[in-house]
Amino acid sequence: MRIRINHETRYSYNAGVPYALQQLRLSPHSTNGQRVITWDIALEGGQFELAFEDQHKNHVKLASVLPDHDELVISCIGEVETKDTSGIFGKHNGFAALWYFKRATELTKPGPHVRKIMREGKNDHDNEVARLHALSEVISRAVTYDTKNTNPATSCEEALERGHGVCQDHTHIFMTAARLLDLPARYVSGYLLLDNRIEQDASHAWAEVYIRNLGWVGFDVSNGVSPDERYVRIATGLDYKDAAPVSGMRYGDGEEDMFVNLQIQEQ
Repeated sequence: MRIRINHETRYSYNAGVPYALQQLRLSPHSTNGQRVITWDIALEGGQFELAFEDQHKNHVKLASVLPDHDELVISCIGEVETKDTSGIFGKHNGFAALWYFKRATELTKPGPHVRKIMREGKNDHDNEVARLHALSEVISRAVTYDTKNTNPATSCEEALERGHGVCQDHTHIFMTAARLLDLPARYVSGYLLLDNRIEQDASHAWAEVYIRNLGWVGFDVSNGVSPDERYVRIATGLDYKDAAPVSGMRYGDGEEDMFVNLQIQEQ
């Protein structure tokens, strides 16, 4: 499948920004299950400072906002060819050892709610993949998809307590439960081609768990499937913060508004 993506993120400030830096994790790799045909990132109101690979081998661009500008526009346009690998990404080839992906973060620190959902998700399936899909289903039932109750700073415990969340929350809960089962797990950010819908509100997120003899295997809790040819992976990490499309800091007292325009379609 050939997927075209047009992703624009616009930051508007009610006062000129003296200084700001943004890390952009918006560039896909050619890797197992996908081949990048074209990809371009452009800025309005800012400039690129440098590019590097982080500890998870994500492509990162560091951008600064031009002094006293009241708007920064980040535009990504590209095409990626994908294929269905039944959710199997395969062998681990990052800089970090596998044990590193059993580590908890502020967003994935297990508490009583996650421990309870992990126990509820335990089952007698002989197959590890089937066991994890069953866990995914339990989490999906416990946390209704709802864009109004959580934000990027919401932890897995908080999302479970509220019973509402988005793909980011589903992913954090699933990863934390998998780590409690002594399995390495990581966060994946990317895009999902939806049926009969080009305009989307946001990018997507899912989890990958390392399973013996298979390697990294993906689980999209929000949709109850393993990723297929409709998915384009961008970045990975221990949680959302490691793989966030845009993150950074700025000086100044003004307020900031963000607007996203995202179009994903099959070519």
